[in-house]
Order: sequence, then structure tokens, then C-alpha cells
Amino acid sequence: MSPLAVGGPALFIGTDTDYVALVRPELDPGDEGVRRAAAEAGVTPEELAGAGDTWAVLFEQGGEGDGFELPGVRDAEPADFARRLRDELAAAEGPFTVDGGAVLRLDARPSGADAYVFTAHLAPPDDAGTPLTVATGPLPAAALLADLDTFLGSLA
Repeated sequence: MSPLAVGGPALFIGTDTDYVALVRPELDPGDEGVRRAAAEAGVTPEELAGAGDTWAVLFEQGGEGDGFELPGVRDAEPADFARRLRDELAAAEGPFTVDGGAVLRLDARPSGADAYVFTAHLAPPDDAGTPLTVATGPLPAAALLADLDTFLGSLA
């Protein structure tokens, strides 16, 4: 099956191989890949695309990844998390933590000049007894600040 065109707000923190992401996927029912996948699944493209209002956390560590949905989360909550992360990162001179509630906590520590290493502590809602940890490589603070601004702009 061909890849599906996915849009929607997304905040990735990490590298290509080690990351945590907050995403709200939106599938376009008019996209050819979505139409093909819907036909294969025996549903309409609109059913396959869904409402596009469910947030999810995606993660990958050392080539192994997964994700989980965050039912009931509205745009205000990821926006608040991103604003607090942005504020901490812009003012930081040392380690800091941003608490994203029961499912996500992000610890940051300086790594060289103007870069940070992040450790995400994840607790999937359907398996809270199995916490996960994802550590990223060093990320340039300026690039992450720009990504945070873009993410917040997508939610405005």
C-alpha cells in the first residue's frame, strides 16, 4: 500500500531515530492513497480519514517505535505544553523539566553550546504500568524554538 498523505499539527522533539512527537493527524479523504486504503478496508474515504481531532504521542528509540492516542485531549493542552517548553528553553541556563500531565514529562539538560538533550518519560494511558523513556541526541535550541513557534502557529 502506498503511503497516506497526512497533515495536521505536529511537534517532533529529537532526531530521525530517537524522538517523541505530539501529533494530530489529519487525512485528506480526497487523497488517492486514502481512497485506495479505504477501498481495501471496505469503508468510505471519509470514514477512514475520521474527524482528525485525536491527538497522539509517537516515539522511537534506537529504531524501535510506537505510539498511543490521547482521547479527549483538545488543542489547548498540547499548545500549553509547547508554550511552557518554549518559555523554559528560551530562558534556560541549565536543566529544566516540562510536565505534560500523566502521559508525558520532558527533562532537558544542556549539551554543549546552545543545544539540549531531552529525555521524555511516557506513560501510555492504556498501559500506565509500563512507563517508557526516550532519550534524544543533542538538539540546537534555536531550531527547536523555531519548530515550537511553527507548531503554536498551526494551532492558532
